[in-house]
Formats: sequence, C-alpha cells, structure tokens
Amino acid sequence: MKTFKTIIIDDERLAREEVKRALKSYPEFEIVGEANNVDAALSLIDELNPDILFLDIHMPEKSGFDLLEELTTVPEVVFTTAYDQYAVKAFELNALDYLVKPLRDERFSKTIEKVKVELAKKEEIKVDVLPMHRKIFIKDGEKCFFIPLSEIYFIESIGNYVRLYFGSEKAMIKRSLKLLEEKLDATVFF
Repeated sequence: MKTFKTIIIDDERLAREEVKRALKSYPEFEIVGEANNVDAALSLIDELNPDILFLDIHMPEKSGFDLLEELTTVPEVVFTTAYDQYAVKAFELNALDYLVKPLRDERFSKTIEKVKVELAKKEEIKVDVLPMHRKIFIKDGEKCFFIPLSEIYFIESIGNYVRLYFGSEKAMIKRSLKLLEEKLDATVFF
C-alpha cells in the first residue's frame, strides 16, 4: 500500500491529538511529524518532504499562511482551524479542504477521499527539479496564491526578487531568479 507522509501543524497539543485520532482509521497516511509552531514546521517540512499538511491557521507569532509563504514548494494542504472566517481565503489558495475544529468523523472522511484523489493524480518524481504538477505558494502583500507551475508563463527578475506572471495575475516573491531557476524544469523554463 502506498503511504503518504503527513505532518500535523497546530499550536495546541489537543488539536494535534484530534487529527492523529482521526487519521488512525486511514493507515495509508503515515504521520511523520508534528509541529506546534511555524519555525518547527519549516524544519520538519524541509527534512521530511511530506505529501500532505494538516495545518492550523491561527497560531502565535506566525500563521499557517505565513508558513506557506516561506516554503519554496508546498505539499497538499488541509487547513484545520477553529475559525471559519478564513475559509474563503483558504479555498482561494487552492487548499484541498478546510476543516473546522472540533473535527467530525463524517466530514473528515470526505476530506480524506479528496486528498486521496488528489495525491493519486501526482507522480512520484523524486528529483531536484520541481515537477510541473507542483504548486508554489506566494504571498504578495495581502494577496495569497497557490500557483501550479504549469500556469506560469513569464518570470521577471527584479534585483533579489522575482515577479511571476500567471493567468491574468502577477505576484512578487522574495527569492532570487537563480534560486528559482535551480528548482524549475529546464525543458520548460529557460
């Protein structure tokens, strides 16, 4: 059976336990780590390269949205939060789902089915170059985007920043063109 590396990120221990309890019924989701803040989560994500994050939004110091902004590549994300006012923003970011705590088994089951379908679509390509089906997260001012690499049609260097053009939008990220170039497929981007 194919397993999916899963990280649970929530500042509340009981909330992390609730997600772990819910995942016990789904052995294909291997919990490889837990974090109670964004900095710990960044280290785990970098080290473990998870397939899916169960991510709280409202945490002290930095939010779940701040975490996504700091990642070069973003795994699939299911937001788990006690606050329903972030739902629209989460779906604008193309999150797989948005669960309001406390978790309900029936609703969690539907989320897991969505996650399985999405992860089944993805090929397991383990190379240094980002596969074209991957999404990157960008926070540009107050706007946030999950952008599939396949939708980017132009990249512009602006000093130590990069502006990406996709669809009818454009957004700036705090990374150099050289860093981005190392991660992108040279057969697609030049």
